[in-house]
Amino acid sequence: MSKKSRTRSKVRLSRALGVALTPKAARLMEKRPYAPGEHGRTRRKTDSDYAVRLREKQRLRAQYGLREKQLQIVFSEARRSAGLTGENLVELLEQRLDALVVRAGFARTTAQARQLVVHRHILVDGKIVDRPSFRVQPGQTIGVKSRSEDLEIFQVAAAGGHAEVLPVVPGYLEVQLDKLQAKLVRRPKREEVPITCEVQLVVEYYSGR
Repeated sequence: MSKKSRTRSKVRLSRALGVALTPKAARLMEKRPYAPGEHGRTRRKTDSDYAVRLREKQRLRAQYGLREKQLQIVFSEARRSAGLTGENLVELLEQRLDALVVRAGFARTTAQARQLVVHRHILVDGKIVDRPSFRVQPGQTIGVKSRSEDLEIFQVAAAGGHAEVLPVVPGYLEVQLDKLQAKLVRRPKREEVPITCEVQLVVEYYSGR
């Protein structure tokens, strides 16, 4: 699939799910805030409970760029942990390295963050980590490899070039953007995580299978 086709696919998915997955999708959705297709402007019939839960699960998956199996694994862990399963789920997902690279402002999208990690540009506590799913622990520091700092993508990031398309840095991160460094100071709390999702519906989706 070409880059243009992938972009078009992301925009279409964003409109279908009602959540912007890329900056371009966000701009387009401001102009056309309805689902794609000939019936996009018309109000849908009332969805079944299953359809509502499925859509919410798809929303969560899309915002973190996960495969179904990946989300199922994290959900199982969240259910085994103490506390509310839905909140645990989001908090665990938010500790993924690729998610935190975006929150810190090093990348514009999760897909871009994942690419930076896989291409071995990102450090955790000074060591290269090339797994986007790596779970960063409170107290650990995220940075950019010194040999990569001069790349245009990181120069733009260090200058705050992604600020206009990203949410405000959440309270669980301390970021020195000019130095391309960020620290996870504590575990994220659901209410701070800048995603659009009714997590209880995701819990109900998996619990009802």
